[in-house]
This record gives sequence, C-alpha cells and structure tokens, in this order.
Amino acid sequence: MADYQRILSEKKFVTKVSPEVTSSGQVIYGNNNTNTTIYGESPDYLDIKQWDIQEGECFTEEDIKKAAKVVVVGKTVVDELFGEGVDPIGKTIRFKSIPVRIVGVLKSKGYNSWGMDQDNVMIAPYTTVMKRIAAQTFFSSIVCSAVTEELSDAAIEELTQMLRDNHKLKDDADDDFTIRSQAEMMDTMSSTMDTVTIILVVAAAFSLLVAGIGIMNIMLVSVTERTKEIGLRMAVGATGAVISLQFLIESVIISVTGGLLGILVGCSASAFVVPMFNMPSSVPAWSIYVSFLVCVFIGVLFGYIPAQKAANMDPIEAIRHE
Repeated sequence: MADYQRILSEKKFVTKVSPEVTSSGQVIYGNNNTNTTIYGESPDYLDIKQWDIQEGECFTEEDIKKAAKVVVVGKTVVDELFGEGVDPIGKTIRFKSIPVRIVGVLKSKGYNSWGMDQDNVMIAPYTTVMKRIAAQTFFSSIVCSAVTEELSDAAIEELTQMLRDNHKLKDDADDDFTIRSQAEMMDTMSSTMDTVTIILVVAAAFSLLVAGIGIMNIMLVSVTERTKEIGLRMAVGATGAVISLQFLIESVIISVTGGLLGILVGCSASAFVVPMFNMPSSVPAWSIYVSFLVCVFIGVLFGYIPAQKAANMDPIEAIRHE
C-alpha cells in the first residue's frame, strides 16, 4: 500500500495507477455457473486498459473505501450466467460463495493474441477482493500508464527510483521488484512466437521429407512392377520423355490427393476446435493455395527419380523382364 500511495502522490511521467489483486474461481447465478478470474482494481484500471463500459457504470472511490460488494463483468460471464437478451445490471451473483452485485458490463474485446478470452473477466474494487475474497493485505501488482508512449522509459525509471527508495535498497543492492512494460511483453511474445514458428516449420519439413520419400518408394516399386509394360510402350514408339511424364503425373496425383485430404482434415479440425475448446481459429485462403502448390512440388521432386529410371530403360531388356 505504501508503494501505491507514493506513486499516486509523486508521479510525474505516470497518469493512471491501479493496484491489482486477482483470484480465480467459480461464479454462480441460479443453476448456471462458469469459471472466471476476478480482478481487484481501482476505477483507473479501465482507462489504463482502454476498456469501455457498455451497460451500467463502473464502481466508485466510495465503493473502494467501503469494500462494497459490487462488480463489473465481461460479456462472456454475462452470456454464460444469463444467456442472450437478459439485463444483468443489479443482479446478484456469487463468486466463491461471496455475493456481489453487478453494476456494469464491459464492452466486448474478444480474444487476445495468445488465444485468451478477454471477456471472461470480473473487475471489482481492490479492497473488496483483498478483504472479502483473497484475504490478503498486499497487492499482487500495480498497473500504471505513462503520460505518452515516448515517455515510457522515463516512467519506468521514475517508478524504479520510487520503489527502491520506499524499500530502502542500497545503491549496490538488486531490485526486489520487477517492472514490465508493454513493449517488453510484446518483444517476449514475438520471440516466443518466432520460436514456435521455427519448430512448426522444422516439423513440417520433416513431415514433407518423409512423405516425399514414401511417394518415391511407391513409384520405384510401380516402375519395377510395370517394367514389361514400359518396354512394350517404348517398342511401339513411346519416347523416354513420354514415359517420364506418365510417372511424374502419377506421382503428382498421389501427392495432391494426400494434400487435399490434409486440407480437408485441417479445415475440419479448425472448425471443431472453436466450439470444443472455446478457442479462436481460422484457415486463411493463402495457406490452402500454398499447401496445394507444395504438394505439386513434392510430387514432381520425389517422382523425378522413378520417372527417369523408367525413361532410361532399354526396351528389349524391359520386355524380357519377368
């Protein structure tokens, strides 16, 4: 609390400040229930997160002083507890057996880049969560917003100095707190996504390599079993290029057929994930086109060796083959 009070009284490069206490659990209304997270905040939190109230209003500083049992809820919580077309304002729900009254509904934000539902949330006065739900006397964190994006580093430096003074840390002592900026979090997320992308690309490359080798083996067996047929075709005038083209077309057909089945399974799985796991999913059109072209390329690449083997056969030796 002392850190929060000092930031409020001495801030220069910070505009809004909100202490934060969180707790996860089940929220219940009548026979309906859902799991969510309740955030204990100050009214400034909505401005910091750029969250708008769609219905009702936000709790007030008076509610914070009284640790009032009021809450602002997200759209997902409303849909899960009340269904469509029901006005939740003024209704009392229970979170971990604690009754709280809904005073506002947040405007929907949808899913974030991590696939998390931002509307599955409840926001209450931080004193209410601390005293009535989490039963703790300290904050989990303090959320701040800088005056401008360009002054974020200055705000971090200002906050660092305030907290070090408040915690009475010596000059050579390490910080006993952590300050994270949005830019740092975005860099971390970007780095993580890059790593995941590399892993997926490597896995896909190995899958294509194994698939290509499989196609090549199938076509080599086909060439061996049809040696006499190849000899007869050459004997009646078929050129090596025609024989090669025949086996390349067969290889591409096998590859493209597998690709089309893969696209069908992928699109079906994507449609299945949304209702089953409540996760956002989409299949961009370009990925289907690229997949199809890759299948054609794999078919030509790994069908080339069997096709050349067939094209380079001696017609007489091929006809004699048993």
